[in-house]
Amino acid sequence: MLLSAGSAQDAGVSGEQAFNNSCRTCHTVKDGDNRAGPNLHNIVGRKAGSAPNYRYSEAMKSSDIVWDEGKLLRFIEDPDALVSGNGMKPYTGVRSEEERKRIVAFLKSPGK
Repeated sequence: MLLSAGSAQDAGVSGEQAFNNSCRTCHTVKDGDNRAGPNLHNIVGRKAGSAPNYRYSEAMKSSDIVWDEGKLLRFIEDPDALVSGNGMKPYTGVRSEEERKRIVAFLKSPGK
């Protein structure tokens, strides 16, 4: 199930909080601010494994994925199911569909 335009607007603080709870340990949404994981600034529409100045796994670099809402939802749920050998260990995914939707809505929101 994909998000509606209204869902992205409703993400607000809850989307940022969901991102902070599940992703912020390794990722930021600040352009160029790579940490343990690459920055997720403008991730929607970006080719997987292509953020500058980040050392990606071979699996991610060769995945030929372009991130869209559906792929992000699947990856956040179970990274290994979408890209085996992706280097996201020990992260194993977000089980809650609502939390995944909030995270993706936050990543899609303007300025992210």
